[in-house]
Amino acid sequence: MMKKYLVIGNPIEHSLSPKLHNHWLKENNIDGIYDKKKIDQKDLENIISEVKKEKLHGINVTVPYKKEIIPFLDELSPEAKETQSVNTIYLQNGTTIGHNTDIAGFELAIKYAKYDISNKKIFILGAGGVAPSIIYSLKKMKASKIILSNRTKEKAESLKVLFRDIEIVDWGNNPDFDMIINATSIGLNNEDEIKIDFSSVGPNKFFYDVIYNPRETIFLKKAKFLGNKVENGKMMFIYQAHQSFTLWHKKMPKIDDETIELLD
Repeated sequence: MMKKYLVIGNPIEHSLSPKLHNHWLKENNIDGIYDKKKIDQKDLENIISEVKKEKLHGINVTVPYKKEIIPFLDELSPEAKETQSVNTIYLQNGTTIGHNTDIAGFELAIKYAKYDISNKKIFILGAGGVAPSIIYSLKKMKASKIILSNRTKEKAESLKVLFRDIEIVDWGNNPDFDMIINATSIGLNNEDEIKIDFSSVGPNKFFYDVIYNPRETIFLKKAKFLGNKVENGKMMFIYQAHQSFTLWHKKMPKIDDETIELLD
């Protein structure tokens, strides 16, 4: 029987998850299909019931539902519980489990970029679903300071419940940092731009964008022009997908040049 997998979110058009997972399914001779679906919040409970009925065999969750999906799940992995963020769902002995592979995805992507986080000051833009995973990873990698800013300051402040030692600054402020991470969805549309002036920052800072499609957001283009190191979220995306695939299929897919070029 062909197994069905899905990535859910809103927006979802940008997602290359089906392209990557279907490539791995074919490469590993697995009878399955992976698709994407735009859903509203009211649809979350029904989607999880599809997993319970084994009509869906695995789900990835993207913006804006990584936290919102949690009440409909039976259990959380330790990583998902600590970050209150779920991006991978599966069924085990009739129990729906939410897991977080963004943590490992980000850590491996930073290693791939050959950047040493230890003793660095990191500035994060955005307090949405992926932000807790990034903060969790940065703490593991021994960042000296983590600063967070969000357009809605109350949302940023709410993350202090999970991570008490982060610093919150008003949106538009530029604190001193070594690395800045765009963890917002600003940039998914090619014309979207973060309305913060970074012209006085750098050169030689590290600008990282979790967005991978488009490949180069305005955020990264401007940073590169100013002489900074830049990196998009493609490798984080690949590594988190690799973890999800391995969890679902008990097979470890290849990450080679063909896989990486598939998403260019």
